[in-house]
Amino acid sequence: SISHQTVLNYVYAAAYYCHQFNLKHKGDIDTINAGDETYIKIKAVWHYVWLFICSTSKKICAYHISDNRGAKPAITTMIEAIRTAKKDQDIILVTDGNPSYQAGVHFINSQQNDLKLCLKNVIGLQNLDEESEQFRAYKQMIERLNRTYKYHVQAQNGFACIQGAIAKLVLFVTHYNFLRPHQALRYK
Repeated sequence: SISHQTVLNYVYAAAYYCHQFNLKHKGDIDTINAGDETYIKIKAVWHYVWLFICSTSKKICAYHISDNRGAKPAITTMIEAIRTAKKDQDIILVTDGNPSYQAGVHFINSQQNDLKLCLKNVIGLQNLDEESEQFRAYKQMIERLNRTYKYHVQAQNGFACIQGAIAKLVLFVTHYNFLRPHQALRYK
């Protein structure tokens, strides 16, 4: 029989290699990418999982875990999202009204000369403005991804340590991007 600790050791080891694999094989990103953060518990304290998904290829292009919803984790996640962008590619990031994204886009645009980000906010549950109406489908896409992620985490009622949460997130992204039958790839 395999002990619980042996399984955890395998998970941590696999997550290390899967993270390297995810970064290496991320590929190009789409013009429009949707991002959001969702919450999880680690040691009975709320933490946040930040995700960005490409609109056409439907792959997760960035992921991060933090203990707050501030600008620094937003910037970290957005920088990873745009890391493989082509030079002079126009990129639109669709998010909710969290001011961390606006601060992050402002910071990244001030640092990057060859790449400019455009932020589109989808606020609330109803289309009360033109921008929300135009980009609502992308916001719904990232909300659906959050629900899929939470479905796999919910049964655990939180994590005992940050390493477990990170390992689960990395393995989830690897499965989502590379192992599951994918509609965009005709279920291959």
